[in-house]
Amino acid sequence: MDYKDALDWLYSFRKFGSKLGLERISYLVERLGNPHWNYKVIHVSGTNGKGSVCNFIGSILQKAGYRVGVYISPHLQRFSERIVVNGKEIAEQDVALLVEKIKPIVDDMIQKQQCPTFFEIVTAMAFQHLSNCTVEYAVVEVGLGGRFDATNVVSPILSVITNISLEHTDVLGENIACIASEKAGIIKTGVPVITAAKNDACKTIEQVAREHKAPVIIVRQADWKRANRDIGHQEFVINGCLTDYRVKTSLLGEYQGENIALAIATVEQLQMNGVYIPNSCVADGISATANPGRMEILSVNPLVLLEGAHNPVGMRMLEKALREDFAYDTLVLVLGILSDKDIQGMLSIIVPYAGSVIVTKSRNPRAYEPRALWDMIKKIGYDNNVYIEDMIPKAVDHAQSLADANDLICITGSLFTVGEARSYLLCNAPGHMVECMDST
Repeated sequence: MDYKDALDWLYSFRKFGSKLGLERISYLVERLGNPHWNYKVIHVSGTNGKGSVCNFIGSILQKAGYRVGVYISPHLQRFSERIVVNGKEIAEQDVALLVEKIKPIVDDMIQKQQCPTFFEIVTAMAFQHLSNCTVEYAVVEVGLGGRFDATNVVSPILSVITNISLEHTDVLGENIACIASEKAGIIKTGVPVITAAKNDACKTIEQVAREHKAPVIIVRQADWKRANRDIGHQEFVINGCLTDYRVKTSLLGEYQGENIALAIATVEQLQMNGVYIPNSCVADGISATANPGRMEILSVNPLVLLEGAHNPVGMRMLEKALREDFAYDTLVLVLGILSDKDIQGMLSIIVPYAGSVIVTKSRNPRAYEPRALWDMIKKIGYDNNVYIEDMIPKAVDHAQSLADANDLICITGSLFTVGEARSYLLCNAPGHMVECMDST
């Protein structure tokens, strides 16, 4: 089996959608010999910022000399982005070999009418690959929720929960307390919890932690502040529990201060448990961290900004950054959103700041139709031009034709939208030879 065949086989399981529960993933990893028991796991849940936090932690541990695996989802352009060891994406050959190994197990499950989901299969493959690579630490991002997410078969040494807001209410619950309870499902008995959750979400996490006799470390707004910024970098002062840190990052948006503070609080817990991580590696790890598609400037004159905001909280963070961190004449907004999101909430936050809007859709089957987006934008009273493009490359070209050198083009609404736009822009940039997206 080659890489393309392996991906085709994996993506064929997307039609089965998402099915929460631990029975299928438990069977998969047991048949593989429980590879997730072969390394120390840091488990990361929450609403926004999970990917950034995972990458910050992984980068710091790598700078300290450890062999580190990071498992995140979804991918932006390439499937291989999901499974990374010491900064290196899984090789195509390894993906094919892992599929060959897991396929007989999946076939057996299908025969027993226990068909696993795409995410469950990929999670089991990731656990196996990290074991094959003999990582010492694995930073594992939750896919959906926490309690019944496929990643929750791990026995972590630390549980991390980022901020919490309303999302996937049809699955996780209709209020913050319910959603926080689901995400707090990753908490294990006696295992420290580090969180940046606030208000009712934080109270729920503390209650669940008490029930599991798990100590809780809360990262608060007062624990960090932005010291300075420019077009390509930010500098933050983080007040840790062991010392203070001054760190620089290429990841933009003031909200990254919270993500950095959360990552540092996690690393300090490791230090207090005897893990050797020099403080210089904290700053070096933060500085080395990249997270494409999240507040990423891809080009200038005009500025092209990619931001995978996919819920109202993400849009509010983006809107704040556009107001405070960038200088431009007119905002040209390219929007593609998935149909299962709070579309009205997202549009009402970001659209009023745009000089013009181009609505489009990614190739993801869940993408909301551009015509319907157009209708919703008009209903909120937006009087400027709204254009419809049925494909992201056309939308990007249209945005570039509208924008002058001093304008800003922002492409947002979904990581799938951003991933397709990034592939198109880089593949067509002069002098750039990059791998285009393998699939949405």
